[in-house]
Amino acid sequence: MKAVVYRSTGGPEVLQLVEREIPAVAPGEVRVRVVVSGVNPTDWRSRSGQSSGLRFAEQVPHQDGAGVVDAVGDGVQDFAPGQRVWLWDVAFDSPAGTAQEFVSVPARHVVPLPDSASFDVGASLGIPALTAHRTLTTSARGPHRLGPGTMAGRTVLVQGGAGAVGHAAIQLAAWSDATVLATVSSPEKAELARKAGAHQVIDYRTEDVAARVSQLSPAGVHHIVEVDLGSNLAVDLAALAHGGNINVYSYGNGDRLPIPSREMLVKNVQLDFTFTYTTDPDSKANALADVRAAAADGAMEVGAEHGLPIHRYSLDRVAEAHRAVEGGLLGKVLVDVASA
Repeated sequence: MKAVVYRSTGGPEVLQLVEREIPAVAPGEVRVRVVVSGVNPTDWRSRSGQSSGLRFAEQVPHQDGAGVVDAVGDGVQDFAPGQRVWLWDVAFDSPAGTAQEFVSVPARHVVPLPDSASFDVGASLGIPALTAHRTLTTSARGPHRLGPGTMAGRTVLVQGGAGAVGHAAIQLAAWSDATVLATVSSPEKAELARKAGAHQVIDYRTEDVAARVSQLSPAGVHHIVEVDLGSNLAVDLAALAHGGNINVYSYGNGDRLPIPSREMLVKNVQLDFTFTYTTDPDSKANALADVRAAAADGAMEVGAEHGLPIHRYSLDRVAEAHRAVEGGLLGKVLVDVASA
């Protein structure tokens, strides 16, 4: 089979297309024929060595993907060959990611893909959707599960609504009946956020975000999904309702922020951080169940018409795919591994 690997950290040029044996299936594992592999910022950060050093002699990148069950190991009862599935956190603590034609993974990292959902949707869930779910469910005031009605009466502000996590957060919050506000940096991104389901979109380059949020939600917002705390903290505190929750899921290198303690104390602000890989097991299980339900309801669609343009690459162009993500390409980067 064909696989993409790297044997040292560095730029996209360290990625190589090689031939490998099809992996065996150990007890408790599922072997999946990968149809589409999803690329996320954490993939290039791992490959470059920015987030961690190389832990294995040879690493196949990519955490997310979707495909068809090829074989199951002893003790696996919930999956069968031919079943459509999506995958999450495949390369975390493992040398085998989804940038290969077949991958064997523990069964808990495999989720049935609803018949109504495409492989593109399946490969776009994983890190973005599970991260987004967690950012919306850490508030002490709830909710801790998502679904129709669970966020009724609540207002969510998604900072950076045109990114992959922002897109998923808009979709999940809107599916859960929240009022969703989103910030963007251009008219093009504003249109994408609207197509994802945002009720109001604010261009932070041309509008005063705090003033606009005050007009739209005079009592403040209950939840803020935050991509850049360093740039947005002052605005977040101005926009947040008393007892509101800010959840941060990304960072800039060298971020060191002073905490405005008085302002946060007065509002009883809850500040949380999400790193999806180490989310506690119960919260992860809730996220998997809710994201699966949202996908089955058609709430997690991708493509330009749904607010997340798709950019496709073949397996022999994974280095280009990484360059695109690292360069901030607007939309979702997917790698076509095999035909459906």
